[in-house]
Amino acid sequence: MEVQLWNDLAKRAGVTLSPPQHGLLSKYLDLLIEANQTMNLTRIVTREAGEVGHIGDALTLLPFLPKEKIRLADVGTGGGVPGIPLAIARADIHVTLIEATKKKAEFLRRVADALPLLNLNVVAQRAEDAGINSLRESFDIVTARAVGELVWLAEWCLPLAKKGGKVLAMKGAKITEELPVAKKAILILGGMPPTVHPVELPGAEHHVIVEIRKTSFTRKGFPRAASVAKGKPLT
Repeated sequence: MEVQLWNDLAKRAGVTLSPPQHGLLSKYLDLLIEANQTMNLTRIVTREAGEVGHIGDALTLLPFLPKEKIRLADVGTGGGVPGIPLAIARADIHVTLIEATKKKAEFLRRVADALPLLNLNVVAQRAEDAGINSLRESFDIVTARAVGELVWLAEWCLPLAKKGGKVLAMKGAKITEELPVAKKAILILGGMPPTVHPVELPGAEHHVIVEIRKTSFTRKGFPRAASVAKGKPLT
C-alpha cells in the first residue's frame, strides 16, 4: 500500500521516489515505531497507520517546496515528521530539525546516522532560542506539525524564515478558530495573511496546510523569551 500512496503523493510535486528512497522511508518508520515503545514520540503506534499518518502526511508538503535547493527548518519536530521524510524525498535540500527535548534530539541524531542522511542536522534548542541566534532568518521554508496554536507557531517560526521565505504549518479542523487570533501576530512578525490549502490524504479529515509568506524582516525583540511570552500570545 505504502509504495503506491507515497508515489502518488510525491508525483503531485513532480517528484519521483526511487527504490532506495522507499527503503529509507520504510527504515525510518521502523525506527520511529520501535523507539516509540520506550519514548513518547508519537500517538501513532502501528506501522500501517504510520505509513499514512507520518510518511504520507509529510509528503503532502512537497508541492509547496521550491524546486531549487533550499534550507528547511522543522520546528518542534518530535520524532522527525515532517522533516525526515522531506529530507529523504528531496535529497537536494538541507533540513534542520529543531527539537528542545534532549532525548528526542538524541533519537533524531541516531536516525540521521543510521540511514544515513547527510542533508540533515539536529539542533537541540527551543524555537525561541533558535530564532534569536545564528539561525535567525536563515531558512527558505519553516515547517511545524502538531506543535501549538497558530498564534504561537507564528512567533516561533516566522523569525527563522528569510524575507521572501515562508512558513508551512500543518493544521486540522481548529484552524478556523486559530486564524483570527493569529492575524495580528503574523503581521507584526513580517508575514502576509495566510493561505489555507486543503489536503487530500486517506483517513485525514480537515487536514490543511497553512502557508504564510514572509515579506518583511522580523522586528527586533521577537521571538520573545519563553519566560516572557508564557501565557501571553501576540494578539
